Amino acid sequence: MKAIIGLGNPGAKYAGTRHNIGFDTVTALADKYNIKLKDRKFNGLVGEGFIEGEKVMLVHPQTFMNLSGECVGLIAGFYKLEPEDVIVICDDINLDTGRLRIRAKGSAGGHNGLKNIIAHLGTEAFPRIRIGVGEKTEGWDLADYVLARFSKDDEPKMREAIQNAVGAVETWISDDIGTAMNRYNINPNPKPRKERKEVQENAERENKVQENTEQTIINEDQ
Repeated sequence: MKAIIGLGNPGAKYAGTRHNIGFDTVTALADKYNIKLKDRKFNGLVGEGFIEGEKVMLVHPQTFMNLSGECVGLIAGFYKLEPEDVIVICDDINLDTGRLRIRAKGSAGGHNGLKNIIAHLGTEAFPRIRIGVGEKTEGWDLADYVLARFSKDDEPKMREAIQNAVGAVETWISDDIGTAMNRYNINPNPKPRKERKEVQENAERENKVQENTEQTIINEDQ
């Protein structure tokens, strides 16, 4: 069995926000394969079914983003899943809007959800699909930005990104993560080298701010 984890924050007020693009991708998979996300267990909302002939569990953790590892750890432990059988889908403010970055393993890169999953699994060696939601708009607080919904101009890009992420999951299941990377790690509008460096420097500063973002969300909902 393979577990497909979409990261996000539970509750209607977070639906459709940048931070919930992982939820949206798993929902798209559930709709395509008629898998009902209805069972509440492992601190998540889960559904079981088949994709490309493989038994899968689709998961929306219900713990808020920075505690996502609690849900993932319980699932991996109960079913004795190897890390390579767990794929995580999440947002990334360091990627152009709609771009996918697929990796077989790696660091959290400042993402608190991934950081918590790494802590609970005890390894960085699990595949992940990061979906670009674009850089923070100038003048915005980071928490406000990731918890806002996409602009009308960005909505078509994100619908395409979700479908590409669905395709990447299918390819991971039917072939392997390397094939998914080769097929979907494409940036149609690459930034010039100098601009990429500036974006990375800005992202590193914003990642430091993001460390406190998820705790703020939890505090507001308690």
